[in-house]
Order: sequence, then C-alpha cells, then structure tokens
Amino acid sequence: MPVQITMPRLSDTMQSGTIVRWNVKEGDSVSSGTVVADVETDKATMEMPVYDDGVISKIMVAAGQQVPVGTPIAIIAVDGDDGSSTASNAVPAQGNASPAAPAASASPAAQQPPRPAVAPSTPAAPAERVRVSPLARRMAEELGVSLDAVRGTGPSGRIVKQDILAAAHQQPAPPAPAVLDTRAQPAQTALAIGTALGAGSSEVVVSGMRQAIARRLVESKSTIPHYQVSMRVNMDPLLELRTMLNAQLEPQGVKLSVNDFIVRACALAMAAHPFFNASWAGDRIILHGDVNVGVAVSLPAERGGGLVVAVLPHANRKGLRDISTETRALAEKARTRGLGPEDMAGATFTISNLGMFGVDNFTAIINPPNSAILACGAAVEQPVVRNHQLVVGHEMQATLSLDHRVIDGAMAAEFLQTVKHNLENPATLLV
Repeated sequence: MPVQITMPRLSDTMQSGTIVRWNVKEGDSVSSGTVVADVETDKATMEMPVYDDGVISKIMVAAGQQVPVGTPIAIIAVDGDDGSSTASNAVPAQGNASPAAPAASASPAAQQPPRPAVAPSTPAAPAERVRVSPLARRMAEELGVSLDAVRGTGPSGRIVKQDILAAAHQQPAPPAPAVLDTRAQPAQTALAIGTALGAGSSEVVVSGMRQAIARRLVESKSTIPHYQVSMRVNMDPLLELRTMLNAQLEPQGVKLSVNDFIVRACALAMAAHPFFNASWAGDRIILHGDVNVGVAVSLPAERGGGLVVAVLPHANRKGLRDISTETRALAEKARTRGLGPEDMAGATFTISNLGMFGVDNFTAIINPPNSAILACGAAVEQPVVRNHQLVVGHEMQATLSLDHRVIDGAMAAEFLQTVKHNLENPATLLV
C-alpha cells in the first residue's frame, strides 16, 4: 500500500521547511538510508533519509518550495502498489505550498505521524544513482562540474568536496550571468543573488535558517541585559603541553586543538560555579544539573552560511580525547550533512572561538536560554612581563558576555579566574 512522506520536524523550533533539492525522481528505487532530499530548516540544511525499501511513486512538493511541518511531500509505493490510489485522492497542501502541489487526503493513513518511506519491488529499476554528498552536489552546480565525469574518492565511491574542487581546476569556469533572478529559479543554495536594484546593487534571498538566527539575536540583545568581562590568559604552558601530547597521540590519529582545552577548562569551571550553568526563568533561576557545552560552528556559504551550535553533553565528565573526537565529528557533520535536533539541543553554556581566523578579541551575543557565552581570540605571540622580566610569550584574550539578571560582575570575575587557572595549569585538565 502507498505510504506518505511528510515534511519532518527536524528541529525543536521548526515550523516549516524548504525542499532545497530532491536527490531522487519519480520511479527511483530507494532503500534504507537513502537521502531522498535536502531540507532547509530554521537552523540548518539537513539531509532527509528514508529507512525502508521502496519506489518513489509521486513527488508532491517541488524543489525551492516551503511547506509547513506535516505537509505530504512525496508518496512511496510498497508491496507492488504504484501509489496511484493515494495520489488520486490527494488535496492541495496548506500553508506556503503552491496551489498546484497536491497533498494527501485526510484519510486515517494520511493523518498518521510522518514515517520514513517504504518501497515495493517494481519491475523496472532505474540506472544506478550517483553517490554524492549534498555539499559536493551544490558545489558542482555552482562550478559547472558534471558529476558524470567525476570519480568519487569518499566512502563507497561517494563524490565529496575535494573531488569537485579537483575537477573544477581541470575545466574553465562557466560565464556567470550579470543578474540572477531568483524568481525563476528554485532555491538551489541558501543564499542566492536576487534581482539587481541598480548599478552595483543586488538583493540576497534570506534563508529560513538566517531568518531564525536574526530573530534569536534580536531577541537576545533586546531582552537580555548584556555586559562583558575580559581577562588575558598565559597560553605558553598549554601550547607546550598540547605539542607534547599531539606528538604522542599522532600514531593513534588524535590531534588536540586549543579549543578542546578551552571546552574542558570551561566545563570544569561551570561545575564549580553553578550560576554559569543556569537560565533565567522570570521569577526564578534554573540551575541545570547537566553541564552541556555548546560550540559555535561556522557553516560554508553553500550550506547557507551563519552559525550553528553543536552541543557536547556532560562535558565536565569527558576527557580531552573524547572532547576532541566529538567536536570534530559534530563540526564535520554540520558542514556536510547538517546537524540533527539531538546534536543542537540542551546547551547550558556556549563557546565561540575565532582565534583560528587570527582574531585577537571580540564579544559574542548570548545564546538563549544560556546566561553566558565565552568569546576566545587567538593566542598571540607578543612581548609580555613574566616574573618581572620582559619576554616573548603567547597570550589569549577571553571575553565573557553575561546575563546580568543571573550573573553579577564579581561572579563573572571569579569564573574567569577559574578558567584562567585551568588553562595556565593545563595538567589539571588531564585528570
């Protein structure tokens, strides 16, 4: 019998989603794990897989179209059924869906919660689909690279970003149009150049994720009484220990970053200073039991740009190696496939580190419902005074942005002193 695929809720705040692209077409066979579409939520562009075998009998929402969560977007035929009975009874989708895009009828089956696609055995199987990551597919379109001519070097022969870049260097870039009219194009990327407004001017279509970022930042700055406290940290002991540990861990494929030490130092400090693991709740302050550290991850332009916060749960119970492994995996997932709701939920404190870009210092906006965010600059080599002597050393400026309703200035200073002590005595982070 036919089974509907509906727009899934891929984040806790998602109300609608945009089909950035379909990776399958009607008549294609799918199996468990097949990524059938890329969906833009209010937080990120994420892959939408199915978990059963089947055949796509009807695609009901076109690429570039935004529809509410729960709207039927495709039909899967199972057990030899071609899905025509469900398709014929379909009604137009509600919300932002185009009137021409049908939705499923209000039958009991249609009212069931969304479930992954299931597929039947059908006589004619289409040609084997090229395995390509969403990021690589978008880059191929933007750079004019034919996927048929690219040999994948990823897992199971999947085409990845490096393959597209290598192929792009071997062919001339296609001429770019003077003006791109997004009204005549599907949303192939989260940011698209719009109709020109005049000489040197143009419009940029704002993705749903960036709209959500804008709303949250305005809400944060307009409702939370921000203030900042900064402190400089001697990074020489940490850099020396990191160099020694990475040399010893290299045979195991482990490479610790400075940010891994910062996450560990903050997690331990949060456990010692409970109000840095707290949220304002109007008539009370909630002190959280779990120490869940969020790490800001920048997304490439082809995934819509902006930032997402990947969360390391129970960070105070994790060693440096676990922090390093989990952070790298989450960052890679965010930049290639997109983070799931479970990867972004529950942060009680956030760290934003621009040191790897050479930024000396900056201030960050609090990520609600957190009460603080730590902005870390680069460990800059400069003249410093150590033991009453002028020497050359590495110093990093750490700046806390704080919710004054929860954390007072003296509390902020004490927390930063603990973080500073942890970073300047990095051996304490190993136990």
